[in-house]
Amino acid sequence: MQVREVLKNKGGHVVTIEPHATVAEAIARLVQNNIGSLPVVNSEGLLLGVVSERDVLRHLHNRGEAYARQRVEDVMTPDPVTCTPNCDVDEVMGQMSSRRIAKVPVLDDGRLVGIVSVGDVIKVMYERLHAENTHLMSYLYGHS
Repeated sequence: MQVREVLKNKGGHVVTIEPHATVAEAIARLVQNNIGSLPVVNSEGLLLGVVSERDVLRHLHNRGEAYARQRVEDVMTPDPVTCTPNCDVDEVMGQMSSRRIAKVPVLDDGRLVGIVSVGDVIKVMYERLHAENTHLMSYLYGHS
């Protein structure tokens, strides 16, 4: 299965943030959208980095209140792990597991076209297995 199938089920809408925004603005966007990370993109839609909930909490704890006034571009994780719509989902899941990351930005020709999370992949795999199981049961027992 390819990443494009996961995005097809999920949709391609991604909440992002600009590099010149403040950490306080990033926190607000994370909370308002109930999400755990924000891709940082420039005006051309190119991915520059990622700011995660975990990053924000750690830095806020260590640096104090002044951290919230810093620019996102100064605190983001640059060059995050990414994939393309043509990538194999199993390979992406392997990277997520080995690197302990929950979300991977999906790039097509360098532009952000979606994000794939562990939950998204599990949902698609579950639905696929459920459909296969239903089909096999119908084949074996002659009913659905």
